[in-house]
Amino acid sequence: MTIDPVLGDLAPEQVRVRFPPSPTGNLHIGNVRSALYNWVFARHHGGTFVLRIEDTDAERNLAESYRNIYDSLSWLGLEWDEGPEKGGDYGPYLQSERSELHADVAAKLLAAGLAYKCFDTPAELEARQQDLPKGTPRGYDGIHRNLTAEQVAEFEAQGKPYVIRLKMPESGAIAFNDLVRGEVSFDAAHQQDYVIVRANGKPLYTLVNPVDDVLMGITHVLRGEDLLPSTPRQIVLYQALAEIGVGSGRIPIFGHLPTVLGEGNKRLSKRDQGGGLAEYQDQGYLPEGLLNYLALLGWGIADDRDVFTIKEMVQAFDIRKVNASPARFDPKKCAAINAEHIRMLTVVDLSERLVAFLGAAGVIGAPATPAERELIARVTPLVHERINTLSDAVPMIDFLFTADDKIIIADDAGLKPDSVPVLDATIEALTGLADFDHASIEAALRAALIDGLGLKPRHAFGPVRAAITGKRISPPLFESLELLGQDSALARLTAARSGLGEV
Repeated sequence: MTIDPVLGDLAPEQVRVRFPPSPTGNLHIGNVRSALYNWVFARHHGGTFVLRIEDTDAERNLAESYRNIYDSLSWLGLEWDEGPEKGGDYGPYLQSERSELHADVAAKLLAAGLAYKCFDTPAELEARQQDLPKGTPRGYDGIHRNLTAEQVAEFEAQGKPYVIRLKMPESGAIAFNDLVRGEVSFDAAHQQDYVIVRANGKPLYTLVNPVDDVLMGITHVLRGEDLLPSTPRQIVLYQALAEIGVGSGRIPIFGHLPTVLGEGNKRLSKRDQGGGLAEYQDQGYLPEGLLNYLALLGWGIADDRDVFTIKEMVQAFDIRKVNASPARFDPKKCAAINAEHIRMLTVVDLSERLVAFLGAAGVIGAPATPAERELIARVTPLVHERINTLSDAVPMIDFLFTADDKIIIADDAGLKPDSVPVLDATIEALTGLADFDHASIEAALRAALIDGLGLKPRHAFGPVRAAITGKRISPPLFESLELLGQDSALARLTAARSGLGEV
């Protein structure tokens, strides 16, 4: 039988992957990229995408972060098949609710002699490290690995605290085939026995993550390259779990994704500008635009194509074509990709997204009134080709939702004392206009300002734009005047003219 290099002996629909975030704050962009690759991998094969919250580190957990994770994944469109708020056959999906399972596994590992109680104090460990000859590898020296039952009992009778360590092989190689990096091998002699349960009895990530992968039937683990050094330890634990009859005995297939780099080619941190998902939501990125760019941080649909839909990615995705080299996050390219997705939206779709974004930003009501919805629908075609993110629309169109007497003209808007003749002629031209549509407005202003005053368009229309919007830049002027309406337009022009005084 031919073994598939990606699926092994699994049928495609048997694929089960997981995204295991910790509820410690805003989702990191690198984690979102990992979630995307896992989700697409599952969808490509017709498998299952599991959301598991790794919240055993209670001191770092933030209560609001649970909701943030669910809402963020839903906003991105990365809906999970099993997990919190969805349920499933392998729950509970909050790791903190699985403590009895973890304790039972730790006890079985001890009973089978695959793990041991280690009674060293931190001070004793430190003292032995200092006595080592220079150049000797540091780490646990295994001095309590082979304690007799009598020695263990004596330590326990003394009330001496202990951690539980997993026994690692003392020689040979720990090798596996990585879907991104190919054959990977570690020298077992350099892998020290590691702690799986703290002295307070609480299990560590080193135990609970692999145990939950096994108990949840996870078939593939796609995760960041930074976790690669822990893989040999996990493989040994998977083997130990198989020995004690925990899970199916199948070791998940690994794929370690390239590191996402930020400025200075350093690993992008959640604390770095651009490192957290919330920034992109606040800036009005489209989820499909952001995901498209994140997909490019290690994978591409074609050498000559950067813009694609998630549906196209699902169809084309091949984990073996993910590049193992680090990927640098480029904010400018991310914005450019997002702009392309904005252009791909229909006017109706973009209008609805602007309604939601402007409502959240406080520019309009939430919910929007019918009049606000109508106005946004009318202005959307004017900004469709001019914005890279939804937030770009705010300074361009907020003048439409600002009271006439609240317009503040920016210092750099170009309104000066010599603008008085322009404003006077504009007020006169628009006051007597019977049809206040953009074509009539344009004809009237060109006649009054260009033909009448002999001005070039830039000098003619700049002061008018400043008076009605307060800014140098806005949607097309004549359409903006039409949207604003004759009464508001004249009120703003008159106020701006009065502000310049007598000339």
